[in-house]
Amino acid sequence: MTSAEVLDFARDGVWLMLQMAGPVMIIGLVVGVAIALVQALTQIQEMTLVFVPKIIAIFVSLIIFLPLMGALMSAYMGRVMERIALM
Repeated sequence: MTSAEVLDFARDGVWLMLQMAGPVMIIGLVVGVAIALVQALTQIQEMTLVFVPKIIAIFVSLIIFLPLMGALMSAYMGRVMERIALM
């Protein structure tokens, strides 16, 4: 295995990680900013108020994006197995 192949594996792995974690993290960010805005407008400074909606939004987004994540992982594993077979 050459260094170029190792870099390709690493690049594909990082790209896969971003594709899988990105949508969930963006939804968590949007919900967190929305709750912070509501807290700032109403001057409710309860720290635990942010966590419950954020957790619920992240769980719902995980359920929604789970088929996409499975397809991405399956395609990545197929490419890895293909490269291993070519060695």
